Amino acid sequence: QVQLVESGGGLVQAGGSLRLSCAASGRTFSIYAMGWFRQAPGKEREFVAAISWSIGSTHYADSVKGRFTISRDNAKNTVYLQMNSLKPEDTAVYYCASTTARVGIVVVSGRPDLFSSWGQGTQVTVSS
Repeated sequence: QVQLVESGGGLVQAGGSLRLSCAASGRTFSIYAMGWFRQAPGKEREFVAAISWSIGSTHYADSVKGRFTISRDNAKNTVYLQMNSLKPEDTAVYYCASTTARVGIVVVSGRPDLFSSWGQGTQVTVSS
């Protein structure tokens, strides 16, 4: 199995920044890509960003493109999400996830079912 632990969430004013981290352990050699999802109260879980593990190709949801940056440190088995210019609409529980499916990250963005491992989530609250 792959275990994922998120950290870095918190409360921030609109316009501020946060950096989320997700550390992977276990069968990390099987990871093909990692992604970030978020879920706000009363809303469906939505895709935020994804990155391929080997090459580092990235893909973002339109709502965060230009504001968020996903990156990874293969040696540390860690993926990051740098969130800038935060808006109240970004308030949600953020989850990192990993997939062993060898498909394009654009495809993965629309297929959350392909992510086999999920973290416990970290709360991000943006106040106005």
